[in-house]
Amino acid sequence: MTSRTNYFALFAILIFLAGFSTGTFFGPNDVQAQGNKVFELRTYTTADGKLPNLNARFRDHTMRIFDRHNMENIGYWVPQDTPNTLVYIIAHDSREAAQENWGGFREDAKWPGVAQASGVGRVQVESVFMEATDYSPLR
Repeated sequence: MTSRTNYFALFAILIFLAGFSTGTFFGPNDVQAQGNKVFELRTYTTADGKLPNLNARFRDHTMRIFDRHNMENIGYWVPQDTPNTLVYIIAHDSREAAQENWGGFREDAKWPGVAQASGVGRVQVESVFMEATDYSPLR
């Protein structure tokens, strides 16, 4: 399978698991009510051996900073076949809100210290914005 196919398969599985983990699947009317909400799929690739540092940074700090800046934590995963990689999904009220949220995140007084203290170093970041279909169990 190609890398693109692997990412598509991973994405499909992640979406299913995120919906399933809510404990119920919602009907089409519930899903359509989500308006302009957008989901952001982010993939971080670290240098060899730095993934534990990145996981600790998210667990201990980043998720709370996201919350402060109106970013809804949906889920976090480590692919089984892709070393040094973290995949996660967050939600924003809209694309415009996402820009504002990320701006606030970058300006957060705690972020520079957290980033430096984590020892993660440079991370390769991929980001994809998505909207839910009318049959998606996610809201």
